[in-house]
Amino acid sequence: MSLTTFSTERADAPGGRQADSPAKVTVPSLLEKKLLRRPISAITAYDYASARLVDEAGLDVVLVGDSLAMVMQGHENTLAVTMDEMLLYTRGVRRAVKRALLVADMPFGSYHTDDREALANAIRFVKESGAEAVKLEGGRERAELIRRITAAEIPVMGHIGLTPQSVHRMGGYKVQGKTMQAIDELRTDALALEEAGCFAIVLEGVPRELAHIITEELRIPTIGIGAGPDCDGQILVLHDMMAMTFSPPAKFVRRYADVAGVMRKALEVYRHDVEARTFPADAESYHFSREVRELMHESTEATEPAEPIEAVG
Repeated sequence: MSLTTFSTERADAPGGRQADSPAKVTVPSLLEKKLLRRPISAITAYDYASARLVDEAGLDVVLVGDSLAMVMQGHENTLAVTMDEMLLYTRGVRRAVKRALLVADMPFGSYHTDDREALANAIRFVKESGAEAVKLEGGRERAELIRRITAAEIPVMGHIGLTPQSVHRMGGYKVQGKTMQAIDELRTDALALEEAGCFAIVLEGVPRELAHIITEELRIPTIGIGAGPDCDGQILVLHDMMAMTFSPPAKFVRRYADVAGVMRKALEVYRHDVEARTFPADAESYHFSREVRELMHESTEATEPAEPIEAVG
């Protein structure tokens, strides 16, 4: 079956979705996009509502990123989120996503100690949450693990450059690949991940020129975040692009909407309406039916005390 004839016709989903939709995004279709030099669009999402909007907007990849530790849970970095939490969030996103390829981040600690445990955790993402691929950070040191996971029929997305799970080792969120040695190491890492079986690689926080070199050297797609426009695709954190975070954005973040501003204004107006007793209005309230009102009226009349009889004379 060719990729161009693949059909994803489905029954109407709850809420009025259309039965017919564009072709399902798959690992092979992403590889085809690179060959055809068609850009790949990717975004993070962490809940049913936002993931459904992303999917209906036609993006190619939805990543349930471990960045949810920061934007959904308020932690200062990604290290605190657990396997069980990642599975919980991914299940919600899975129920929303029909077309996009669903990728889940393997959180810190879920693949760092033992390859057997790491493989078991990758399998959990597929079986328990419905993920179609997993993403893990690191270069050559992850090659053997990636081979084991892909041998278990689970697609793997790599992630090199600025790797947030290495924040303590890197001494913060710093641009990587700025020296000749670092450039050579990242190029070697990228080729090693491709050879190990990754279907795509996230390049984060590297100079544009290096991202261009790696993208041209690889047969698999590169997905950039803070890596310039020459990657095969781009990914952003949904909350960053919608101005729903509470710290200054990184240089590479383009704010596409001020959702936080809209929400804040709406909440202030709501508070005012409640305090002024203008919400809810009568038209926004439920009422007795006419029959019930009549019965209530008759009941009230029947229970009203009779007028006192004045004593005569």
